[in-house]
Amino acid sequence: MTKQDDERETIGLTRRQFLGAAAVAVASATLPGAIAAAADTPAAGALALPPLPYPANALEPIISANTIGFHYGKHHKGYVDNVVKLTAGTEFASQPLEKILTATAGVADKAAIFNNSSQAWNHAFYWNSLRPKGGGAPPDALKKAIDASFGSLDACKTELSAAATSQFGSGWAWLVKAGDKLKVVKTSNADNPLTQGMHPLLTLDVWEHAYYLDYQNRRADYVAAILADLVNWDFAAANLAKS
Repeated sequence: MTKQDDERETIGLTRRQFLGAAAVAVASATLPGAIAAAADTPAAGALALPPLPYPANALEPIISANTIGFHYGKHHKGYVDNVVKLTAGTEFASQPLEKILTATAGVADKAAIFNNSSQAWNHAFYWNSLRPKGGGAPPDALKKAIDASFGSLDACKTELSAAATSQFGSGWAWLVKAGDKLKVVKTSNADNPLTQGMHPLLTLDVWEHAYYLDYQNRRADYVAAILADLVNWDFAAANLAKS
């Protein structure tokens, strides 16, 4: 990944933000719980970086603490910091991310706010879409919905894998509820199914910063490992129940 790609992904990190995020990343490599602890300190303004739902090394060997350090401590933090900066003094300053991203989607002069707020939301959702010792069978209600929509859990996972591996460039693969059916969709860059009236159940991040340190260009291996051993079906089931 080139320096230009890295800078584009973070959508405008300042030097001070980069140095702060890098310090968190270094801490995570030596003390796995450090990132979650650091996240407990709110950023200025109404929004703050949410804590990880597990220690930084909890997803190893599939996702390393080193990747978590940069992905969460640099990229995710950068999006949150930018939302705080971009919305300061505006009508969005005290609003939750979901309202900010849906209100700014497709609005040309609010593109920076949308990109950063949607990416901040997407990343928080992604961390919860994973769990240590995940995979396995979904809870019954979700399993029935998956069977009704895809025919089987294996067919659902095949569609998720195909969406994640075929997404050109940066983006996301999603399991969503659309109407009374479950679907797999993919979005580019910061786009989010919420803006299309769908209810996200879980997501896979296929921006390069999600996997490149561990897998280089082997996106398919990263996706397969998540679907086998890290996907959080309980989180998806909880989102289905709320939809």
